[in-house]
Amino acid sequence: MKYNYYNFNEKQSEIKESLLLTDDLKIRIDNKKILQKECWTVVLEKLRVDWTYDSNAIEGSSLTRGETLFFLKEGLTVEGKPFKDFLDARNHAEAIDWLYEVIKDRRSVTQGFIKEMNALLLSGVRYTPAIDESGQKIRKPASPGKYKVLPNHVLQTDGTIHFYTDPIHVSDEMEILCRWINENIENRHALIVASTAHYNMVRIHPFDDGNGRGARILMNLILIKKGYPVAIIKNENRRKYLEALNQADKGDIYPFLAFMADSLIETENVILEELRLAEILTGKFF
Repeated sequence: MKYNYYNFNEKQSEIKESLLLTDDLKIRIDNKKILQKECWTVVLEKLRVDWTYDSNAIEGSSLTRGETLFFLKEGLTVEGKPFKDFLDARNHAEAIDWLYEVIKDRRSVTQGFIKEMNALLLSGVRYTPAIDESGQKIRKPASPGKYKVLPNHVLQTDGTIHFYTDPIHVSDEMEILCRWINENIENRHALIVASTAHYNMVRIHPFDDGNGRGARILMNLILIKKGYPVAIIKNENRRKYLEALNQADKGDIYPFLAFMADSLIETENVILEELRLAEILTGKFF
């Protein structure tokens, strides 16, 4: 099995400038949020809604951002939308809240943690969509927090079928991933570790459902642990995101690293704009 854990160098020009920019923006955010403590709580709530909306929309949720916000704030569903979409929104938002508790408790990344995360994302979900051997869409019983027992695959835009890691190898590969994260989180750039972890969890696809959302949560866990804001992948960039993942599958992880750097930079700029507006309203400037 070919791994993409070590096939890159963050000092290469393809990614170096982007990493420096993420660091510069992080410092600016850290400086500004000192004077905007009340506003920072509001910013975190906005990120929670945006992250939940975009991550679920990438997976096919029909909820708009406004409907996601309304549901998370008021607890009321919208007529005509699938109940599972609201269930996914609730679960994702609660997984984010749990994530901050995990970070506060200084838990390491383990297979147990990743299974717990998947169980949260699929809480209350009775069935997951699947395709049988004849190519027909079916529903199979959900197994929250449990690794897959049958192979999974995806039909790509070019018509080819991409197969994920065989179930028999999942536990071993997830152990390699967890160990790599814990060994590298302190001595490599946070975005490199986070993005590589993200890609490899998607590559392995250890669960029947919730793999993409889980990979994005794992990525942001690493970023938050190292003091960075979360990187939100916008639904409008879904095509570029999938293309970058496909290039990584073919052995070139740089486009994916660059895409993730751009996503973090975009989120950081959104945060800085919110803090700038707060400065104008409060008169507190850094």
